[in-house]
Amino acid sequence: MEFDKKILSFLKPQLLESILEKSSIQEFEKGTELLKERQYVKVLPIVIDGLLKVYSSFDEKELLLYYIEPSQSCVMTFYSALKNTPSKVFATVEEKSTILLLPIKFLPKWIQDYPDFNELFFNQYNLRYLDLLETIGHLLNDKMDKRLFEHLEKKSLLTNGNPIKMSHSQLAAELGTAREVISRVLKKLEMDGKIKQDPQGIKIISSL
Repeated sequence: MEFDKKILSFLKPQLLESILEKSSIQEFEKGTELLKERQYVKVLPIVIDGLLKVYSSFDEKELLLYYIEPSQSCVMTFYSALKNTPSKVFATVEEKSTILLLPIKFLPKWIQDYPDFNELFFNQYNLRYLDLLETIGHLLNDKMDKRLFEHLEKKSLLTNGNPIKMSHSQLAAELGTAREVISRVLKKLEMDGKIKQDPQGIKIISSL
């Protein structure tokens, strides 16, 4: 499958050549479950085009951890692959995606032979750590209306979509709350003139 290799320009040519030789490129439709919790990792994904969602489950509630955008990978998957431990997260396709799948059996050699391969995941770790701090900050300091609105803005930016086609239940799962709470807060945001809800989805019409 052909693609613009510039999206992987952060990898040095020799490493990129080795990865492309031993890996596969596949397209996945929206909603495809790539990884389940407690599943052993067989391949490491690098997104070429599209968007993945990584989330965890706590007491039967889902909580969005982060999105994986083009040129990014999943540091949680990387750790599980290296340690040969079951995954602690779920990963699903949020938008139709083209993904480079790296067989984990080659990871030790790539890590040993190519320092920039290590750098890729150090950068990913730092990025996800910052995501985590931001999430904790929202949980501690922000009311649900601000959390929900900023989540909608981010979703719109990542998917290039406005209106945003998501159910109240999906939003509740991503924010770790109840559907009834999301419905109530969306109604408040609509009354405040920030959004509009119709059969096409949730349209952002003003900023906070």
